[in-house]
Amino acid sequence: LCSECGQSHLVLDNHLYNFQDEVDDELICHICLQPLLQPMDTPCGHTYCFRCLENFMQEYSFCPMDRKKLSFQQCHKSSLLVRNLLDKLIVLCPFKAECQQTMQRCELEAHLHNRCPGFKKYKSELQRKKNPISKGKEDPPTKGETNTPKDAEVPGGGSSLVAESSGAAVVSLGTAEPGLVNPAFEETEEGENLPHRTSLVAETTTIEIHREDLEEELGIRIVGGKDTPLGNIVVQEVLRDSVIAADGRIAPGDHILEVNGVNISSVTHCQAVSFLRHPGPVLHLMVLQEKGFSNKTAQQDSSSANREVIHVTLIKRDRSEPLGIKLIRKTDEAGIFILDLLEGGLAAKNGRLSRNDRVLSINGQDLRQGTPEAAAQIIQTTESRVNFVILRQPGVQLPEPAEDGSSSNSSSSSSSSGGSPVHHRRRLDQNHYRRKSTYQKGYASHEKTVAIKKEPKESLGITIGGGRDNKNKLPIYVTSVQPIGCLFRDGRIKRGDVLLSINGIDLTHLNYYEAVAALKSNAASHSVTLKALEILSLNSPEAPLDVREQGFSWSPLWITWLGLPSYLHFCQDIVLSKGNLESWGFSIVGGFEESKGNQPFFIKTIVPGTPAFRDRKLKCGDEIVAVNGVPAIGMSNAELIPMLKEQRNKVTLTVVSWPGSLV
Repeated sequence: LCSECGQSHLVLDNHLYNFQDEVDDELICHICLQPLLQPMDTPCGHTYCFRCLENFMQEYSFCPMDRKKLSFQQCHKSSLLVRNLLDKLIVLCPFKAECQQTMQRCELEAHLHNRCPGFKKYKSELQRKKNPISKGKEDPPTKGETNTPKDAEVPGGGSSLVAESSGAAVVSLGTAEPGLVNPAFEETEEGENLPHRTSLVAETTTIEIHREDLEEELGIRIVGGKDTPLGNIVVQEVLRDSVIAADGRIAPGDHILEVNGVNISSVTHCQAVSFLRHPGPVLHLMVLQEKGFSNKTAQQDSSSANREVIHVTLIKRDRSEPLGIKLIRKTDEAGIFILDLLEGGLAAKNGRLSRNDRVLSINGQDLRQGTPEAAAQIIQTTESRVNFVILRQPGVQLPEPAEDGSSSNSSSSSSSSGGSPVHHRRRLDQNHYRRKSTYQKGYASHEKTVAIKKEPKESLGITIGGGRDNKNKLPIYVTSVQPIGCLFRDGRIKRGDVLLSINGIDLTHLNYYEAVAALKSNAASHSVTLKALEILSLNSPEAPLDVREQGFSWSPLWITWLGLPSYLHFCQDIVLSKGNLESWGFSIVGGFEESKGNQPFFIKTIVPGTPAFRDRKLKCGDEIVAVNGVPAIGMSNAELIPMLKEQRNKVTLTVVSWPGSLV
């Protein structure tokens, strides 16, 4: 049976659902004659399931309804309204004998895995068929048992990366055990509760994007970069009717690893924008896509030769100190592998661990069939010495050891442990929700007052964007300074400046049309006094300049918004609810670090099928300002994670959301 819909169907076919009521014909796919799944719109006005249309277009080049000429690249995702209507259709649980529950279609998968007695019984029976040996006869090895690394069977050649999970299991914010991602406790017939450990699964995919217009935007907004706590480049939003939306394979939350063969997983935000805006007919993107939680049992290792066994010891100053290691699983290889070493972390400074190393054991505990979560738990509970035994392919280059002064771009590694001690809360020396804006290297804000004399009929000569009616509740900012106005002649107001006031009238709380009216009415006078805020780049090579002029559609890069003072931030509350055994479904980075001081907390990933994903309000790159009204400023990652875990069924996140950079 399918683990998502609970019914039997071919792997490449759509999921099957039992709908409570008759579904409106407008919401039916006219290929499969079922309610739409992942609906795609054609230019001729028809809507089909993504898989149905994709399979159909492999054989034909016309619309199934009116037979007009059509290519799959011309189609795009249906509107959010249509997708929400479909997700909210009421379905029956497929296990009618044991469960008579009804729910929205988007909630069925979580219901099956966390609450359905019928699906639980089905999995138990399936497990018994696969493993007829009594469960009690196979006890796990105790801590005292160790395995000789030289006897380890090792996997074959490298495969594509499929599963990512931080060494600290940063997405395990709702778990009952520290370091485990969403353990689903299965109840046996004897009434025992056996923890069934699951892992967060992600896949790397190479996507080829074709553009007829070489200068056409891809139509995605991105956040992150090595100069931010997020580290990686993450897709925040896919714009409707864009090149990427028409392709249909990239979604919000995807991590962009490579652009045309160039690794951008460790470049600055501005560098990533430059790579992605580079014009050309074909763009090759390698992306890491979250697929949700998986409870697939690890496959047996296949033997391989010519591998080197290496012993590495890292020494922590205290239990909560992060190692700065990201661990992953792969689809066809058991065990865990090192995905990345975070800059400034213990592992990077030590210099002996390398990407793609396979972890055989930690502190003598066998991890050849282990998970990233099990490794995280061992690391988090270790007071000082962490002894690794790793397996390395010949020819793998060791990373250059980072200097002691280099900074860590992420706190998400092994510091985010639910089992770590909660340190004493630092006293907040700022007002409620007020944060420093200059935490980030290279950017600072500067307030300036511009007073000019002008002719009454002379225009200011600027265009503006933003406004508190904007989706992101932005302050008013200058999108262009035209060569016909007095401000161009004066030269002090620049594109990207945030306008604070004109002739004493506050602009910071106005919507777009109110701001336009205020600027026009005050421009009629002989003198104008403007107060503005300029975001300065302290590193001239990294100045946030556009690769191309965008005229009236220009907007600041995401990274420049981070330099705004907190009084210009618009905070909003997002309330998430979940079941007892669900994870909240998001990972965080940032927080207080001794070497960098206070950093904001950012949402890095949102896992499909979880409460954060279903709510749809939280976005990658959002800054967490407070949790249930308690300010996050001054807290470390190891303090905030347990605080989130304590919230069993409901949590209120106060966040600030800035629009990602458009590429």
